[in-house]
Amino acid sequence: MIKQIKYGTTNTYLINGTDGSVLFDTGWAGTMSAFCHAMGEAGEAVQDIKFILISHYHPDHMGIAQEIADMGPVICAADCQRNFIHSSDKVLLRDKRCNFTPIKDEDVRFYRLNESRALLKEAGVDGSIYATPGHSDDSISLMLDSGELFVGDLNPLYELELHKGTQIETTWNMLLSMNPRHVYYGHAPSVDLKSNPLGKLLGRSAPTDIYGLVKKIVRYVDKGTPKDVIVAKTGADPQFVEDVTRMYVTHPGVTVQGILDRVELRRNGVR
Repeated sequence: MIKQIKYGTTNTYLINGTDGSVLFDTGWAGTMSAFCHAMGEAGEAVQDIKFILISHYHPDHMGIAQEIADMGPVICAADCQRNFIHSSDKVLLRDKRCNFTPIKDEDVRFYRLNESRALLKEAGVDGSIYATPGHSDDSISLMLDSGELFVGDLNPLYELELHKGTQIETTWNMLLSMNPRHVYYGHAPSVDLKSNPLGKLLGRSAPTDIYGLVKKIVRYVDKGTPKDVIVAKTGADPQFVEDVTRMYVTHPGVTVQGILDRVELRRNGVR
């Protein structure tokens, strides 16, 4: 069983195996209490998590990994991630709004990618982990035998035409060759590839002042405001908020216009 644990701006997923659970990604530092509450709401216990997998070591994906690990779960990192585990420490330690606990190297279980199936099997989960560079050099994705694919911040399929000839396209071609049936993104809605191969960018019609709306959403994201609160405060379509948030946090320094260009609003009738 797969459950999305909703408590911040990063999508985190709990995969229940026959001998424990695997948590794929965590949120920003300072969200531990919200995470525990969300786990309780989902009817899950933190202590039942066996392994923590981090899609890549950016602040919004590993911020509370060590705090969770301190409650029992083990952080597992692929060899290709070994040199990136502390790449976000300086950023998080500078943030005085929250207490960040750096990952303890001695507690991390490193594995080779060709050992990932055996690792997952310890939790009763059937699948494999793959190196999927494109968004970052340390990015990994989890593919379950049942067809569920977890890709972190790998650019969504509906953007693929923007990345022709890049590592992102090469990575997606490799993943698609395994015929995934459902993709779970780090900052975009999950999509069933059988019924909706490219996903949708917008649900309802877009508002007229789209530039101003994006600007508001970005300001709320900077404050760490949860997506559901942003939706309530702006009146924006939830899927649009997800798209803007993902573009903003995965493209450091991107402008509002840059976000608009990347979500390809013109294809949806917005000028």
